[in-house]
Amino acid sequence: MRPIREFQQVQLLIAAGLNDCAIARQTGIPRRTVQVWRSQPPKWDRERRAGNCAGVHDFDSLAANHYCYLLGLYLGDGCISKSARSWVLRITCDTRYPAIIDQCRASINAVMPGQRAGVWTRPSGTCADVYLSSKHWPCLFPQHGPGVKHSRPIVLEPWQRELVNLATEDFLRGLIHSDGCRVIADDRGVKSIRYHFTNHSEDILGLFTGALDRLDIPWTRSTMYVVSVYRKAATARLDEFIGPKC
Repeated sequence: MRPIREFQQVQLLIAAGLNDCAIARQTGIPRRTVQVWRSQPPKWDRERRAGNCAGVHDFDSLAANHYCYLLGLYLGDGCISKSARSWVLRITCDTRYPAIIDQCRASINAVMPGQRAGVWTRPSGTCADVYLSSKHWPCLFPQHGPGVKHSRPIVLEPWQRELVNLATEDFLRGLIHSDGCRVIADDRGVKSIRYHFTNHSEDILGLFTGALDRLDIPWTRSTMYVVSVYRKAATARLDEFIGPKC
């Protein structure tokens, strides 16, 4: 399955009046694929269009703190899937941390006023999905696409970047509450707090470190997939708005 961005690029070139051969030469996408996309969009795009809302969103009206927290959760442990008539946002949470489940529900309810998010505990009892159906989810989270997140580009839209700049702490809290952890290390009897964020998407790791940079919080790349915060002043700063999971 080809990335969403390639399809979007082809659609822009089609709208600009280029023929199939010119588009294929410019993008490197096979001419036959371009020809098919001109007459029949991919299945995932037809499904997206079928369930999308027809309105224009006022993203400025979103509560920045709730949206950015939910965005962090979505990028870490969330997904959007197609239902019969709508889209379903699911955020998978660890049942050991009921306060995070409550915060997730509160943020979904704030982003979708008048609706109530549900919680489904999986048979194992270790995880719970916080969910809500709406036609608007692909509009609110345009990073949605086929396949796992680390297999496709994850780039924030300009309006999302503006919100994250307004609520950077909430965005970081959502990322840590999904794919991060706070641990107490014991180094030869000396205990220290450390934060770790793990993700296989280089783009999502970049969003995490970019948010840390905006708050002047130093970080280090522990491994290929892990970003860590070790320094005492830095972890104390994170403790101001994140702290232990509960």
